[in-house]
Amino acid sequence: MKHSLEVDSIILEFDTKRILQDVYLKNETGKTTGILGRNGSGKTCLLNIIYGELKTNNKSIRLDGNAIYDGYRNPEILRYLPQFNFIPRNIKIKRIFKDFNIDFSQFIGYFPEFKKYYNSKIGNLSGGENRIVEIYSIIASKTKFCMLDEPFSQVMPVHVDTIKNIVRAEKEKKGIIITDHLYEHIIDICDDIYVISNGKTYLTQDKADLIKHGYINQKGSQHPRK
Repeated sequence: MKHSLEVDSIILEFDTKRILQDVYLKNETGKTTGILGRNGSGKTCLLNIIYGELKTNNKSIRLDGNAIYDGYRNPEILRYLPQFNFIPRNIKIKRIFKDFNIDFSQFIGYFPEFKKYYNSKIGNLSGGENRIVEIYSIIASKTKFCMLDEPFSQVMPVHVDTIKNIVRAEKEKKGIIITDHLYEHIIDICDDIYVISNGKTYLTQDKADLIKHGYINQKGSQHPRK
């Protein structure tokens, strides 16, 4: 069954500074939606608002046209990969796969070198290996939508293409939202891309739009934070 997640009417302010306004974003089953923006533009804030961990008085988040509020309470609807490690270090790998109800054999089909870690605690893995387990746990879980904050930035380049292949496979079952400052990967993998500029979201068509909205320059380099 196909599902849609729509976000709009979000206003977020810290003290007197307005971070987000006039935001609109749509994701649906079978699509990967990217969010780009310069450092401090509000990308992570937006994901946290959708998830329900960051409160604001102005927001409209709808699943199949019906309002949802605290997405973090409904893992069968929405799961979220934050930038930081979220699985306790003392949890064993086999327990993680059991708790997320995902198949370890499918995981090692993508990452055969992890087979030896089945009975290990996740805290015994390297930082990059830890991140791969967390990324897979969210992407492969049985949920309608998942959001990934910086999934490519903390893993070795050799694993990036594998993760992208997993996203391509899993999007047939769910909607996926991704943000990452390694924007070339977002361009490669996403069906729709929104840029946050001056607190607003803009649906883009190509790199020319990224230049137009000040995300990259003519040479394709990202602008530094103001």
